[in-house]
Amino acid sequence: MANLHVDVVSAEESIFAGEARFVTLPGESGELGILPGHTPLISRVRPGTVKVVLVDGSEISIFVAGGILEVQPGTVTVLSDTAIRAEDLDEAKALEARKRAEEALRNAKDKADIAVVEAELAMLAAQAAAARKLSQTRRSH
Repeated sequence: MANLHVDVVSAEESIFAGEARFVTLPGESGELGILPGHTPLISRVRPGTVKVVLVDGSEISIFVAGGILEVQPGTVTVLSDTAIRAEDLDEAKALEARKRAEEALRNAKDKADIAVVEAELAMLAAQAAAARKLSQTRRSH
């Protein structure tokens, strides 16, 4: 069976680079599943979890705060300002940051400030949800 080369890159570092059987991620218009041989595609990525099924059948989960997806024959690239390995996600820290952002939203005066804070809140809510989902999965195994 053919494999995909997958790269997940944040603004700071390469989070994952390797061979995989399958990738799922939150695309702009819904959940995307990418197998080897997928049609070339460029799409926005919503905040959420990128799941990479490795060649050995194990899975890696990476939280992304949105970004861009590029699919080429045999290659999947996800570019995101923020990408965090699932094992590094911390629900409590995300919720604390969300409280600070909500306070900033209450104090925001103009539309530009409000839009920036609302985008940050959406990303933090998705990050907390991904952390919660991962911790529930860990407890059930």
